[in-house]
Amino acid sequence: MQIDFNKYSDGLAPAIVQDYDTHKVLMLGFMNAEALQKTEQTGKVTFYSRSKKRLWTKGEESGNFLELKSIAADCDKDTLLIKAHPTGPVCHTGADTCWSERNHSEDFLFYLEDIIRLRKQASPDESYVARLLGKGINKVAQKVGEEAVELVIEAKDENKDLFLGEAADLLFHYLLLLNAKGFKLHDVIDVLQQRHSR
Repeated sequence: MQIDFNKYSDGLAPAIVQDYDTHKVLMLGFMNAEALQKTEQTGKVTFYSRSKKRLWTKGEESGNFLELKSIAADCDKDTLLIKAHPTGPVCHTGADTCWSERNHSEDFLFYLEDIIRLRKQASPDESYVARLLGKGINKVAQKVGEEAVELVIEAKDENKDLFLGEAADLLFHYLLLLNAKGFKLHDVIDVLQQRHSR
């Protein structure tokens, strides 16, 4: 992929970042050839900061990295489209994107997945997530099985609230199991998309 950095007087090409899973536009940054190279090498999106006058990896201070999924150049070879998986809020305001208020209604499961990742590092005395994950994969898998059985039982009755409550419990513990196995929701989405395209 060739980018014409010389087209700009400062050698910085615009880089639009899009959420790989939700397709939401997250932010706009600028890259020079060195930033692009570091992004490709490390798998973490890196820009050139005009204010700091140096390379800047998104998340280097906050921990909210942008994990690279793909990079594409536009037809004029002077703008980049980067698809990435955010590991936390993207905007310095705490919002999901630099164009919206903090609203997780459209991608709440990915937000919840990030919360699970953070709570996993907490004290087991203070976090149910840390406590369950600390017991190992067998206990997590057992819990998913228990929640699945409870959902099946509620499905046979007509209590909407109990059914949805058990469905939520199962989905939450399913995300815990994915985390325990070292996978993320987008890994499962990739499989479903591959099946759908056949």
